[in-house]
Amino acid sequence: MRRAKFLPLLVLLAACGAAQSASDRAPASSIDEALTIDPPPPSVASTLASPAPIVMGGAPRLLDIAETFGHSATGFVAEAPPFAAALAFVEPKPPPERHVLSPLPGRIDGCGPGMVRVEGEYCPLVLETCTQYHSDWIRNQGKKGVTDRCLHFQSPSRCLSQKRVKLSNCMDRFEYPGEPGAIPEVLVSWQDAGATCKAAGKRLCTESEWNFACEGPEIRPYAYGYDRDAKICNQDRDYRRPDLTRRMHHYEACKADPICAAELARLDQREPIGSREQCVSWAGVFDMNGNVNEWVVRTDQKPPHRSGLKGGWWGPIRSRCRPMTTFHPEEDYGYDVGFRCCSDADDAAHSDAA
Repeated sequence: MRRAKFLPLLVLLAACGAAQSASDRAPASSIDEALTIDPPPPSVASTLASPAPIVMGGAPRLLDIAETFGHSATGFVAEAPPFAAALAFVEPKPPPERHVLSPLPGRIDGCGPGMVRVEGEYCPLVLETCTQYHSDWIRNQGKKGVTDRCLHFQSPSRCLSQKRVKLSNCMDRFEYPGEPGAIPEVLVSWQDAGATCKAAGKRLCTESEWNFACEGPEIRPYAYGYDRDAKICNQDRDYRRPDLTRRMHHYEACKADPICAAELARLDQREPIGSREQCVSWAGVFDMNGNVNEWVVRTDQKPPHRSGLKGGWWGPIRSRCRPMTTFHPEEDYGYDVGFRCCSDADDAAHSDAA
């Protein structure tokens, strides 16, 4: 923990989640590192007298228990009510009052159709200071399923790295399948997501690429700024416990199976892609916080630990730019897990990209 000299308070390596296996507690990469200050005890007021700094990079994060419930391939919930009598899965309908911004924000030079250019100076190690936590965290810290949702971060965030790293790549503007108004695909593994991207001439995004597309040079904790707002992105919905006594199928097979389709419909709180026009990052990438988790590549890891989940989903969890869930193996999948693709920028090949 060579960076500890920056921090006057007790620092703990963010790889100590109780449910995280020893094999998943990998050392930080040469580019990305992570330290986390202990969060405030439940006795403190909702508005903190002393701000709680969070130093974040690319090593495994503090385990977010609530984010684990929906991910297991063993999938469905021991305490769930009986399945609804559904014969077919019905996709949620888009909110009629919402639409995707036109013209769309962001650069498209050097990128293929449906992608935006993400380019700039990325800070591997950052300091984000939370000045107000959600009351649920204040009252119930330490209980299963309760996560450190921060309502307000101090502005600006600080870059603790000695130098920033130049990044330049392309990223899908929308979650897969990338069509505004469609419902993002879930129940897809890291392996299958990567294969889908490869078939399209793309690849899964790396953690650093995803971080930078979300937070930007300003290092915003949320894609939209420093203050948490569930009206902007699809997050902070009530948690619905899945039925862990049954195994969910992959997406298309689940929609075709009446029992799996009924359970997915009961749990589902996805919204149509791009329907929240303010839920967009500085680079023009939509839905990076909330809606569905997104698979990324952990470049400092070897199989089967290269898989990470970013952005959060619709439930009452962190849903910020920097945190990452790291303990799901590459073959795992869940009802709240989707993806988007990245690619290298190619100015010569895509000079007229739309």
